[in-house]
Amino acid sequence: MDLSDLISPQAVVPSLKVNSKKQALQELAAKAATVTGLPERDIFDTLLQRERLGSTGVGNGIAIPHGKLVALDRLVGLFARLDRPIDFDALDDQPVDLVFVLLAPEGAGADHLKALARIARRMRDAGTVAKLRASDDASALYTLLTQQVASNAA
Repeated sequence: MDLSDLISPQAVVPSLKVNSKKQALQELAAKAATVTGLPERDIFDTLLQRERLGSTGVGNGIAIPHGKLVALDRLVGLFARLDRPIDFDALDDQPVDLVFVLLAPEGAGADHLKALARIARRMRDAGTVAKLRASDDASALYTLLTQQVASNAA
């Protein structure tokens, strides 16, 4: 599974202007509603419920909010580069400026976990992250997220 299977060019927000974690989740839920056709409120509630279990701020200025929705028929990703970092209660207490949302069907099981792992791997690549932070062009961000990265891992 490539990230291009999860995210479409329309699901990239190059410069999201928000002041809080809740506002970021609301704006991303609204964007996800346009991409999925599902109610914005359902998406927001799902993301907020997951955050209550523990922050999805994984460190290094990155958050990967995610959740499962009964009405969803496929895995859907969204990416936002924030115009300025916000507090996200991240594991390393650093503010977040890159957010990758993953929404999955209720029965996605292992596919959901594989997609999360792939997103986490891409967002751990220092070169990719630096380029994501340096660009505010949606198509460039989409290309950075979906291109194959040469891996040194065996």
